[in-house]
Amino acid sequence: MRTKESLWGFFASDPQLSFNEDGEARLFAWIGQEQFERNPDGSFTQGETKFYPFKMFRRSAEHAYEKFARGDNFVASGHVQKFSYEKNSETVSGEEFIATHIGPDAARTSYAIDRGRSRSQQVESAPIEAPDPTLPQQPSPRPMTL
Repeated sequence: MRTKESLWGFFASDPQLSFNEDGEARLFAWIGQEQFERNPDGSFTQGETKFYPFKMFRRSAEHAYEKFARGDNFVASGHVQKFSYEKNSETVSGEEFIATHIGPDAARTSYAIDRGRSRSQQVESAPIEAPDPTLPQQPSPRPMTL
């Protein structure tokens, strides 16, 4: 099972789409993460919201630009990357999230899924059953992407 780091948050700025000299897309936005602290009585206190730079590249960046706007909640997978640069003779450093996948946060967003074809046009398949854990498992006959 392949896994990556994940991040949830909201777009604190409008996503910006640009292209490099090779025509590859780059999405940049500031994202926010609300911070909550659990109290001894089980309630929560909201802390200060933290903001981070967020980037996506290539076709994923174009899709995200079409689908997301400032204020939208999301869940993304990818990795954290440290950065540093010189500005006015001082070193500025921090972290940014480089996303490879993104979708709406189902816990905070109502959304509809457009599957592109009506159910009557889709090929019917047998119901999916959980494997019996007592039997040896065969590899999947085709690659599976989550």
